Amino acid sequence: MRTLITNAEQIFTVDTKGKNFKRGKQHSELHSICDSAIVIENGSVKDIITNITAAKMDSDVRIDARNCIVLPGLIECHTHAAYSGTRANEFLMRLKGASYEEIAQSGGGITSTMKAVRHSSFEELTKLLEPRISHFIEQGVTTLEIKSGYGLSFYDEIKQLQVINHFRTHSPIEIIPTFLGAHTYPPEFKNDHKGYLNMIINEMLPYIIKNKLAEHLDVFCELTAFTSEETDLIFNKAKKLGYQLRLHSEQFNNVGGIDVALKHKALSVDHLEVLKEEDIPKFAKSETVGVILPGASFFLDCPFAPARKLIDNNGIVALSTDYNPGSSHIPNILLIMQIAALKMKMSIEEIISAVTINAAKALGINDKTGSIEIGKQADFAIFEAKDISEIIYNIGININRFTMKKGETVFKRN
Repeated sequence: MRTLITNAEQIFTVDTKGKNFKRGKQHSELHSICDSAIVIENGSVKDIITNITAAKMDSDVRIDARNCIVLPGLIECHTHAAYSGTRANEFLMRLKGASYEEIAQSGGGITSTMKAVRHSSFEELTKLLEPRISHFIEQGVTTLEIKSGYGLSFYDEIKQLQVINHFRTHSPIEIIPTFLGAHTYPPEFKNDHKGYLNMIINEMLPYIIKNKLAEHLDVFCELTAFTSEETDLIFNKAKKLGYQLRLHSEQFNNVGGIDVALKHKALSVDHLEVLKEEDIPKFAKSETVGVILPGASFFLDCPFAPARKLIDNNGIVALSTDYNPGSSHIPNILLIMQIAALKMKMSIEEIISAVTINAAKALGINDKTGSIEIGKQADFAIFEAKDISEIIYNIGININRFTMKKGETVFKRN
């Protein structure tokens, strides 16, 4: 089957010349093509040709992208979308001055969502997650990562991962599950951290990878969660089992997470709001992606991660929503891109690289998606705009017209 996308105002390929990620100044190199068409065959980019040539070519499907720009499909690389319950009351507490850590210590935070998830059935969680996935698809997202971490028991972590895996076969886009059993210590292990740590290492990790419920492993390394030493123990076991490693770190405190992640060559370190100045150059010597989550800073009214300094110091930066019920209740990747421009002084070109090829690298899938290159998956977000600046200018407005996954239109706005 052959599909043609023709007549676009511009095609931004985010071409990496085979490198499959962008660091430092390369974030600004998007490679714009005009008067061209994309040829899609068997779900992959077959060729990029002129519109004149495309007009003479036979096709099964022809998409007229007139008055539109074509980008690689957006990659949403950090979400906690599989949850139940609400934490609106905590939002009001923060408006009155309570900190994230104070709320967590009083029994709120992650523990609050844990209780709701434990009381929800597989069917209830599935029903809640489905429209959230659809909402991301409408914005141009073609790959969506979703973490567990709200079950915090063997049974409930498996239940949450099973819900996420349900959508690997019942969603038109790629869903990537991540095991985040090391999100915090559940109440029943409040005074027995070693017991929960042993459950993660000796029971959850082997079962999950054996049953193909997740190949990605994440840990929250913070004062209210896991120490750097505990993170190191989990990473050691996970690496032996074949997991790809990621880490939440430097959100509120510096507890040594950065060095553990870099030591294990983790795919990414996410958050970095309180990243120390002296740790910034470490990213230039590594292929670990710094995933920046400005939605959490905006929602919690706390400092933004130093994205500008990471880029200027030759790091690799990705952007994501961190969509979750407590610290970033923002399921809008376009708004995140706009916040990054306004509050973190990232250019539109840097932002596009951060939500496409570098977000793909944070998930270890940058060899097959994240840029428009011959042989890669035909994943596209087609925006009704004549220039990419309009994506940032239209704050809070979704101007995505088509979302395409492997050459199939999975969303079309009339």
